[in-house]
Formats: sequence, C-alpha cells, structure tokens
Amino acid sequence: MAIATTMRPLVSLALPDKGAARLATQIFLAVVGTLVLTVSAKTKVVLGPVDISLQTLAVLLIASAFGLRLGVATLLLYMAEGAMGLPVFQGTPEKGLGIAYMLGSTGGYLAGFVVMAAIVGWAADRGWDRNPIKLFGAMLTAEVVMMAMGFAWLALLIGPEKSWQFGVAPFVIGDLIKVALAASLVPAVWSLLRRV
Repeated sequence: MAIATTMRPLVSLALPDKGAARLATQIFLAVVGTLVLTVSAKTKVVLGPVDISLQTLAVLLIASAFGLRLGVATLLLYMAEGAMGLPVFQGTPEKGLGIAYMLGSTGGYLAGFVVMAAIVGWAADRGWDRNPIKLFGAMLTAEVVMMAMGFAWLALLIGPEKSWQFGVAPFVIGDLIKVALAASLVPAVWSLLRRV
C-alpha cells in the first residue's frame, strides 16, 4: 500500500478518495488549471530579443502536480475553451479567436502542450516528480517534443528555415530555464511536505 501512495501525483493529497466529491474536486482543479494557463499565456517576460510567456512553465507544473489523466484533461479543457472563442491563448483576441487562431502559426505548439502534459504527467504518476534529475529528464523530453511539433507545423506554413529562426531558436534558453525551474520546484514541494 505504501508503494501506491508514493507513486501518486501531488494533487492526490487534495483529492477525496471516491464518489461525487472526488469528481467535483477534479473538475474544480481542471478549471483552475485553465485559469492558470490563461494568465501564464498573457504574462510576458522579456529575455533577449523576444518576449516569452510563462505558459510552458505552467503546463509543466500542472502536469507534474496533476498527473497524466487530470493534467491532459486540463489541457484539453483549455483547448476546448480556446476553440469556443474564449481569449485564453497568448495572441487572442488580437490575432484572432477560436479554431482559426488554433490553426495559425501557434497550432503545433498548442497541440504540443497536450503531449507535453501527457509525458510529464506520466512521469509524475510513476514518482519521478520526487527526483529533480528524473523530472528534469521527463520535462526536457516533453519540451523537445512540444518544440518539434511547433516547428513542424510552422515549417508547413512558412518554411523550415524561418520556422527555426522565429519559432524555435529565440525560445531555447528561456524554455530551458523554465524546465530547470519546474524540475526543481515540484521535488522541493514534495520534500517540504515530507518534513511537515
């Protein structure tokens, strides 16, 4: 029984064991997660020649705290909100809304966020969120997959050279910092909870 407890994601500490209360708590957490994603998309940090949002940091933290199922469900809910025309993405409403925006230049990255949540959530479900090195490896893998999906989609729209120049290269350092930060924060929270 102790093994099962150590292999659950951080959010499991706040979830009721079963029934309607558990489902209601999961729905509440997913909605709060979409609000965090929206705020992180609109928050910009100037790092070098480009403004970088905190969205990948939010995806990494949500996935590692929520685990695979709730993490992916939260990202899918966020995508559904965007598809319905809510201004939840970084460039909305200035650059459009709904499906039209999602099929634009950021479409590959948005799809990549769901895959990113799946990879990191899978790792968290296996207890990797307690170990900063394992978690960093999972998050770095998720980051590379997300960037590759974004690059591939953007390359279809504007060509591979411009896609690399404008869609990948300017974000590498910032995203590595976010991966390192997230991979340090979650195990630190676990460590603190163990002491308490």
